[in-house]
Amino acid sequence: MSVTDLSRPGRPIVPWRRVKYIRSVDQIPQLSPEERDQLRPVTQKYALRTNDYYLDLIDWDDPDDPIRRIVIPCPGELGRWGRLDASGEATVTVAPGVQHKYPHTVLLLSNEVCGAYCRYCFRKRLFMRGNEEVANDLSEGIRYIAEHPEVTNVLVSGGDPLLMSTRRLRSLIEGLRAIPHVRIIRIGSKMPAFDPFRILDDAELLDLFRAHSTPRNRIYLMTHFDHPRELTEEAVAAIDAVIRNGVICANQCPLIAGINDDPEVLAELYRELSFIGCPPYYLFQCRPTVGNEPYAVPLVRGWQVFREALRRGSGLARRPRYVMSHALGKIEIVGVEDEDILLRFHRAKNPAHLGKLMRYVRDDSAFWLDDLVPADGGVAGDCD
Repeated sequence: MSVTDLSRPGRPIVPWRRVKYIRSVDQIPQLSPEERDQLRPVTQKYALRTNDYYLDLIDWDDPDDPIRRIVIPCPGELGRWGRLDASGEATVTVAPGVQHKYPHTVLLLSNEVCGAYCRYCFRKRLFMRGNEEVANDLSEGIRYIAEHPEVTNVLVSGGDPLLMSTRRLRSLIEGLRAIPHVRIIRIGSKMPAFDPFRILDDAELLDLFRAHSTPRNRIYLMTHFDHPRELTEEAVAAIDAVIRNGVICANQCPLIAGINDDPEVLAELYRELSFIGCPPYYLFQCRPTVGNEPYAVPLVRGWQVFREALRRGSGLARRPRYVMSHALGKIEIVGVEDEDILLRFHRAKNPAHLGKLMRYVRDDSAFWLDDLVPADGGVAGDCD
């Protein structure tokens, strides 16, 4: 079905709704007793969290429904594959909840909870017991940013910042806006997909955006729509609300098996996002994080899906880059030839590597840079 069929445009939008959160397979009656028994061990290792609004988007008659696949566990997550910190975020952590990988951008981990947990989350370690990466008090992060005048961009992530109270979010944004060299505040959030009522029902939040997204110092909402069926009337209304209050929107999502690894699905997502004022920005290669094996798409196939999706779009629907968020930097997949894969440092941990082109031997089974062999016979990931 297309986005037009399942988003039901024109239907009345519920003016106010508080979603009901679900944290156990036993709270999902659409699952059979056998399915619950099968999935319970998965949720004991990797937490389950979703809500009734999002579950209503699932076609429960389809066992391969893409929305189901986003939040409902699968047994394959228990396979031995990947590592918890696949992008080496620990190596760029300069203070609790503060990452500084690229000169002009600092990332703040504002909380350790999301509106729902994507099964392929690359930061699922934050939702595990004993993890202390996130700082409840972000004042140290704000001080760090204030002491580094080269920082013009702050990315507020988590978890999901929009799951914080508006009062706490106001304190954070006002603290950042008091730093003259911070020109852009980016808020990474999937709440427009998981719970658009968080935006639609909070006039104070919209007032906050309007006050602090100014003509020369913008707030960006970096949304995480992964499939066109997430673009419901409520979700589109939420995007419209933040745009009307001065926020600029852009979307970034991973390429995930069984969800958007189809050129027509990805092209439809890109078209609809560009139409509603939230054009695509990045398509991320699924990181080799533990539990993610069922969701990973090989690089060569990913490039083929991405290239074909772009061919079916126009204008802003053709803007995104296909990248790996590797420990070495943001590495763009720029082409696949008969014998080689071409990569480029779009961002680099080592500034000397910025823009560098790299050629690797084509391997249709490779999922990550570390799986590839340089065409010159060197070592994968060796950029010296």
